[in-house]
Amino acid sequence: MTILLASTADSAESWSKGLRDCDLSMPLRVWPDTGPLEDIRYAIVAKPPAGLLASLPNLEAILSLWAGVDHITSDPDWPKSVPIYRMIEPGLTGGMVEFVLSQVLNLHLNNYEMVDAQRRKDWLREPRGAFGLEPMIPDRTIGVLGLGEMGLNTAEMLHRVGFNVLGWARSPKTLAGVECLTGQDGLDALLSRSDILVNLLPLTPETDGLLDATTLRKLPRGAGLINTGRGQHVVDADLIQLLDDGHLSRAVLDVFHVEPLPSDHPFWDHPKITIYPHIASVTRVKTGVVSLARSIEKLRSGTAPDGYYDPDRGY
Repeated sequence: MTILLASTADSAESWSKGLRDCDLSMPLRVWPDTGPLEDIRYAIVAKPPAGLLASLPNLEAILSLWAGVDHITSDPDWPKSVPIYRMIEPGLTGGMVEFVLSQVLNLHLNNYEMVDAQRRKDWLREPRGAFGLEPMIPDRTIGVLGLGEMGLNTAEMLHRVGFNVLGWARSPKTLAGVECLTGQDGLDALLSRSDILVNLLPLTPETDGLLDATTLRKLPRGAGLINTGRGQHVVDADLIQLLDDGHLSRAVLDVFHVEPLPSDHPFWDHPKITIYPHIASVTRVKTGVVSLARSIEKLRSGTAPDGYYDPDRGY
C-alpha cells in the first residue's frame, strides 16, 4: 500500500518533506515518480494531471490539499466511485477568517476611499461614499453566504468583534449570536439587510452565477461585496454595471472565472474593485500535514475522515 502525492500547483517538495516528517507508516511517492500504479491506495493532490487519478486501479481515497475540490472534479475522467476529502485544517480556516475580517473592517472604516483620496492628494475629512464614519460596528450588518467550516468560523469572529451578523446556508445551521437563514426567503431577507455581503459558498450548479444583477440589487444601495468563494459565483458584467450605477460601493475580489486574471480584464482598472490573487486563505504545510496524517490514519482504521465531498450536493 502506497500514498501518492501529485501536485502541479503547490510545492510538492515542501509537502513531501512535511508528510515524511509526520511518519505516515506507508511509503510516499511523489508524481511523476508513481512506481507501480496498482500499489497506490491514497492520493494527496493539488490540481493533479488530467487522467492520473483514473489510472490508479486500486485507489481508495483522494485527499485534497485545498479546501475546494474543483481542481479534482474538473477532470472529466476523475474516478467518481472514489471518495474525495477536502482539506480541513486550522491554518486554512484561520487564514480565511483573518482575510474576511480585515476586508470587512476596510470597508467599514472606509479605508479604500481614503487610499483613493491619497492618490488624488485630497484631504478627505468627510468620506463621501456609503461607508463613511457612521454607523459604528454594532449598527453595521454583515451577511455571510455559506456556513461550512470557514463560513461558521468567519461569522463567529465577525459577531465577536461586534458586528450584527446574518448567515445563510442551503441546510439549517445554528450559531450563537448569528441569525442563520435558509431557503430563498432567507436569502432575500439576508440580502435586503446586509451592508456588506461576504460570499463563502461552494461552487455548485445552484450557486453558479448566483451573484448576478437580480441578486445583488436586493442589497441596500451602497452595499459592499467580498467574494472569496469562486469567480463563477459572480456575473462579471452585472457586477461592473452595479458598481457604475452606484448600487454597490465597492467589491473586494479574491477569485475569478479565469486565473490568473487576464491583463485585459476590466476588473483591473475599475476604481471600485480591489483585486487579490486568490490568496484569501492558503493551506499551511505545517498544519496541513497534521490534518492529512490524521485523515490517512482514519482511512487505514476504516473510519471516514472529516471533509467528505458529496458529489450529489456539490460540496
